[in-house]
Amino acid sequence: MFQVQKFAVCQREQIPTPPLPILPLPSYSQLKWQQRELIMFFHFGVNTFTDSEWGTGNENPAIFNPVGLDANQWVSTAVEAGVSLVILTAKHHDGFCLWPSKYTDHSVTGSPWKNGRGDVVQELVNAAKARGVDVGLYLSPWDRYDRRYGHDLQYNEYYLAQLHELLSRYGDVREIWFDGAKGSNAPNMSYYFTDWFAMVKELQSSINVFSDAGPDVRWVGNEKGFAGSTCWSTINRSSLSIGDGSIVGYLNTGDPKGTDWLPAECDVSIRKGWFWHKSQSPKKLSDLLEIYYNSVGRNCVLLLNVPPNTTGLISESDVQRLKEFRNAIDTIFSTNLAENCFLIRASSQRGGKGGGFGPENVLDSDHLWTYWAPGDHHDDHWIEIRGTDGGLRFNVVRIQEAIGLGQRIKRHEIYVDGKLVAKGSTVGYKKLHRLENGVVHGHVVRIKIKESKAVPLISSIGLHFDPYWHPKTVQ
Repeated sequence: MFQVQKFAVCQREQIPTPPLPILPLPSYSQLKWQQRELIMFFHFGVNTFTDSEWGTGNENPAIFNPVGLDANQWVSTAVEAGVSLVILTAKHHDGFCLWPSKYTDHSVTGSPWKNGRGDVVQELVNAAKARGVDVGLYLSPWDRYDRRYGHDLQYNEYYLAQLHELLSRYGDVREIWFDGAKGSNAPNMSYYFTDWFAMVKELQSSINVFSDAGPDVRWVGNEKGFAGSTCWSTINRSSLSIGDGSIVGYLNTGDPKGTDWLPAECDVSIRKGWFWHKSQSPKKLSDLLEIYYNSVGRNCVLLLNVPPNTTGLISESDVQRLKEFRNAIDTIFSTNLAENCFLIRASSQRGGKGGGFGPENVLDSDHLWTYWAPGDHHDDHWIEIRGTDGGLRFNVVRIQEAIGLGQRIKRHEIYVDGKLVAKGSTVGYKKLHRLENGVVHGHVVRIKIKESKAVPLISSIGLHFDPYWHPKTVQ
């Protein structure tokens, strides 16, 4: 009996273990956020009714009267676009609150909407819960209405009181949005961000805090929806401060030597403005796809703003454009041509054949925890997909790293039948190469990892056809 047990232990010791992680690592909440890929912002408030982007704080709450407000329509629009998290501007710079805060009368309580008994936050929360969608909130630090603004102690107490209301009254909140936006003539004001972040984490255990400096999600450094062609999820938080315009380049690319896992979120509006304006129309589908490839396709999450109109609905033109956008994404990525390959092989694999880290892992449905891992003592890392007799015809290459064990790849190249068709630096959760010369038709696709912080771990590879991509007409 003792000998049988000993034999079993020896057999198990022969199964190769995963490689060590490369720190820093994402948290559970950061991983869940990354996998969302596309999330939605709702900019809504008094600006909607004044045809402005930044309110003055002098608006009469009586102008806020979205008689047909239907948060279920907002959420349905989000769900049809493939969105699982929606964020609402609970308070913008004008100081008007979309919920009945007991700390100010500058809110929905002074509005004719629902006779002053409405609560936009609650309506959104109810609609989202019914469809299984998560909710996030934006509470503007800059407040152009409240007289306490400019008085550090009083205003920070007021802000924390409202933060407590929002994070204790409405159930689970999955993202809270902070920024440093304020006008050049705004009073000097010190925000107690450390206090704010501490209270947020105290009240909501699984929340991600967004700001220029995290601590969970960072701003990408622009409002175009574009990340850097190099984009690390790692950065040094000690080099960041909220509202510092000099760091936008650093935010855009991240830092390969960064000690903090702080992935970037790309915020952009479907229209020219953030709030709804009758004179504006949604961006063209080609523009939205360009944004997608430069955000989701560069290791980021895309936060797309879709502003409700004065009726309280997402405009039909925006709804239709979002349907086109979702349909385009599904058309491009629902079929992975690599799955029909004749053979997939690699330069080496950890633990040898049958060890669990073979190249076949890049074609399964798990894009996080199954992966191809090369052997430790090899320098020339490549993975190769061989097509059937008919070959492979595609114009998009997708590569994903097993980021649960850290971000590693610094430089990579893609060859088709020995010819270089694309090259890049970082990969991260997802890298999308939309081939500059359009469709290629070949038999052997080889991805070479030229430089990496440690052995590269590739969790997924896709070869896709994008029928909307016509580089000759674009360039």
